[in-house]
Amino acid sequence: MAAATDNDPRPAVLDATSEPPPLFDGTTRLYITYTCPHAQRVWILRNYKGLQDKIKLVAINIQNRPPWYKEKVYHVNKVPSLEHNGKVIGESLDLLKYVDSNFEGPTFHLNDPAKKGFAEELTTYSDTFIKILFASFKGDTNKEAGPCFDYLENALHKFNDGPFLLGHEFNMVDIVYITFVEKSQDFLSAVWNYNITAGRPKLARWIEEINKIDAYKSTKTDPKVTVEFFTSVFLAKN
Repeated sequence: MAAATDNDPRPAVLDATSEPPPLFDGTTRLYITYTCPHAQRVWILRNYKGLQDKIKLVAINIQNRPPWYKEKVYHVNKVPSLEHNGKVIGESLDLLKYVDSNFEGPTFHLNDPAKKGFAEELTTYSDTFIKILFASFKGDTNKEAGPCFDYLENALHKFNDGPFLLGHEFNMVDIVYITFVEKSQDFLSAVWNYNITAGRPKLARWIEEINKIDAYKSTKTDPKVTVEFFTSVFLAKN
């Protein structure tokens, strides 16, 4: 996996044999899995807002979860989740809003009605995007994955004042999509020799520009690890 910054080292991964941290002791904890694009969304936002000292990362082995995670932290037994002020919150889209609203640092509040409306449209569609994309991994991938990336290419034409989905400023909606694009790009390239940016110049530039953002770069997964994980999830034989 890609190395974290020196002042924000990645914690060791906790599995079924690991003891829990001192739960509900006043520490704010973000429970993640390094290969999970949903969890990566909230991790990026944490970094972007400069909350490395305020929100402690706890890395979970999602394929060999510690039993205490379900029993004592988050009964849904998924990542991400956030332990904050004596309660635990889950679901990545909800957590993006929660962290942006309840913690200090740069905020993604939008004043432009057109951009706000488009951001809401893109965010609402993201679950459908993910379902179609993941389903394509088990079907005619080269054919079925294409419309997902065409959707983003078209969306990037909406505002021409910059390379991001809402124009010149990196925004939360970029976070919503980039983690799934990153991991599917690595997986599709390695397994199917499929180049998601071919014929999609806006998408190529969007990825290039987001790769310059430190808050994102420190969360990236080694492509080999992504390919191994996604292969085990989507291509493993029963």
